[in-house]
Amino acid sequence: MPDGQAARGTGESLAEWAWRLAFGALSAEEGFALREARETRHIRHGDPARYAGLLSLPVIEAFLLSDAARLPRVAMADGARQGSAAVPPEEFAREDGRILPAALFARFDAGATLVLSQFHLHHPVLARFCRGLERVFLHPVQSNIYLTPPGAQGFRRHFDGHDVLVLQVSGEKRWRIWEGQPFPDPTPRTPWDNRFAPVGAEREVLMRPGDALYVPRGVMHEAMAQPDGEPSLHITVGLLEPCVAALLRRLLDRLEQEEPRLRAAVPTWRATEPARLAEALAPALAALSGPQAAEHAALLVLGLLTDELPPLPARGLIAPTPRPGERWRLAESEHHHAVPQPDGGSVLRWSGGVMALSPAEGEMLARLEEGATAEELGEGCLAFLAALAAKGLIERA
Repeated sequence: MPDGQAARGTGESLAEWAWRLAFGALSAEEGFALREARETRHIRHGDPARYAGLLSLPVIEAFLLSDAARLPRVAMADGARQGSAAVPPEEFAREDGRILPAALFARFDAGATLVLSQFHLHHPVLARFCRGLERVFLHPVQSNIYLTPPGAQGFRRHFDGHDVLVLQVSGEKRWRIWEGQPFPDPTPRTPWDNRFAPVGAEREVLMRPGDALYVPRGVMHEAMAQPDGEPSLHITVGLLEPCVAALLRRLLDRLEQEEPRLRAAVPTWRATEPARLAEALAPALAALSGPQAAEHAALLVLGLLTDELPPLPARGLIAPTPRPGERWRLAESEHHHAVPQPDGGSVLRWSGGVMALSPAEGEMLARLEEGATAEELGEGCLAFLAALAAKGLIERA
């Protein structure tokens, strides 16, 4: 990684590094308030090389020549096309999904935007950046890449079903944003069929290298690369917080066997009497707002991180061997959480599996949050540290 804003500072945690790159001087509480207020924000960082360490044109070109460059990870869009802006895959890819570089280059030369979806799954620096933001927001984070030729437009005016943070790497792009939401708080399940018209005041934002732009879900926008100069390269960071309905669907599945009120029969014979039906449903709805449901909901939110995201273990093929005198801490790159058990122990969950912990091991794990040596952890700790190191769950502090 080159020196500059993308370099991680000494003593800076993964979350602090990612937050500084994304939000600059905004505090975490200010960032939370920004998202809760659903306010678009143009953040001018004033450093054109700010995101050069996260992504570059050579990285993209190397990827396109690899066997990993396949549909649907690679796509193209051209706002000048009749009908859908999506370029038909047969114009730049083989039937088996492999990219035809010469054909892709020709479509790019003709004005089509290159779109690389979920690029953090292929680029380790972006993977760690997304992981850092996940540690702050406690929800999944993804990254899509857009490389647009000068004077061209990829996708036409639309809104997204999740919040996005746009990071301008190079080139310039002019955005038009309508602050209102024609369909309040859409989700990924909300169909887009071009039937929505802009709502609210229009504003223009010129994104220059090093700028960031936060756009809440549901806010309509479109963007076009500047006609003069180099292509526009930006990273769209998807902030994938679950909506209430998505969380409730999971919560109902988990609580059904524990909560009798959710297993009560629905008096279907009262379907023609809405008031009576609502009265019958009230106890079940109340169960979803109680402390037991809240505890399960919290575990489900953490489970989205440990159960559904790819692991980023803090080890390679050769596992490190913890020794006396060395300071170790829980790995920042691996999501984890410990679930207390009735016997005083706990169950440690992470992206690679589960591990039962004794009460003493649970205490050692808690001390490893800040970092500790074997001498500080006490008897039996070296075997415990070795087990954690083998799973990629700890790193040298």
